[in-house]
Amino acid sequence: MAVESVLRACEILRAFRSEGELLRLRDVVERTGLPKSTAHRLLRTLQEGGLIEEAGSDQYRSMTRAVERQRRLRIGFGAQTTASTFSQAVTESVRRAALASSVELVEVNNRYSSKTALRNADLLIRERVDVVIEFQTYENVAPVIAARFLSAGIPVIAVEIPHPGAVYFGANNYEAGLIGGRALGKWAKDNWTGIVDEVMLIEERIAGPLPQSRLTGAMTGLREVLPDIGRANVIHFDGKGSYGSSLDLVRKHLRKQSRKRTLVAAINDPSALGALRAFEECGCTSYCAVMGQNAIPEALDELRRSDSRLVGSVAYFPERYGQELIPLAIGLAAGKPAPPAVFTKHKLITAKNVEELYPINATRGATAGARSFAS
Repeated sequence: MAVESVLRACEILRAFRSEGELLRLRDVVERTGLPKSTAHRLLRTLQEGGLIEEAGSDQYRSMTRAVERQRRLRIGFGAQTTASTFSQAVTESVRRAALASSVELVEVNNRYSSKTALRNADLLIRERVDVVIEFQTYENVAPVIAARFLSAGIPVIAVEIPHPGAVYFGANNYEAGLIGGRALGKWAKDNWTGIVDEVMLIEERIAGPLPQSRLTGAMTGLREVLPDIGRANVIHFDGKGSYGSSLDLVRKHLRKQSRKRTLVAAINDPSALGALRAFEECGCTSYCAVMGQNAIPEALDELRRSDSRLVGSVAYFPERYGQELIPLAIGLAAGKPAPPAVFTKHKLITAKNVEELYPINATRGATAGARSFAS
């Protein structure tokens, strides 16, 4: 029976990949995925045993001869690099983390297509990857994709959309919706004395019930702050998660009715921005307040406008996904137990804190010249 502490000590020793290589504690943590306190304790223990040498302040050198591994760990990644700035940020973070961990990333592009995602699943199986990080949006093919990987003995991490038998990684959707709904209700209370005529919920039905729970949470948050919100007319649109579809649906709706004080809760930022533009086009911006989800660069730019009716966007921090996904994948490939779900942290981004959390110089490169809102 394997001794867990010995296995972890072996991971520490394997982190040193060449003779004489100097690593800091944080380098060891990044390469092994171990908690900082555990890595530090094992380094000290190995030092006492003569297998690790401290070569300066927070620098360590292995005293054992590096064992050359036959092959690097291969992580399959079903990305969506041609979709939105959100998915692009996820992809870039996974690439950075894979490089830092010296694992081989076998990347395919699902191209926001269920058929492509199915073909890519077969390709990754043929490539004999050790573990898969699957990022695709269509709930209807998720069981098929997951079944193919699991039949091949390949553990799966499903990003944002649950796949049966896979470890879920992504949003705590209901909680994210609740944060947005409360903020939207507070805005209406402060600016409209709580009087609301209409609530518009913009969905993405292909993604299934879990992402939809963002809107359930938003309605719960609104009811908490505005007990009389039940008197407002509630309408649902399937904006398909995209700027263009949401713009078109809200534009048509506004042409058919008189002006009403409307709160808009959207499943993501592209949908939120599409709805906002529709209100601007019809000249009734003052009759809306909009809440987004994801805090993509385009939404951050909108929040910087002094007259914007985008009240806020709930951040998911996709630029940090890789820091957790790659260590999680490495652990799964090694047979380590994993929780059924790993949730990202959420924070409301508003005009008041956007510069604190996302300084303009850090996001300008991502937004300049880029206005693609497809989810």
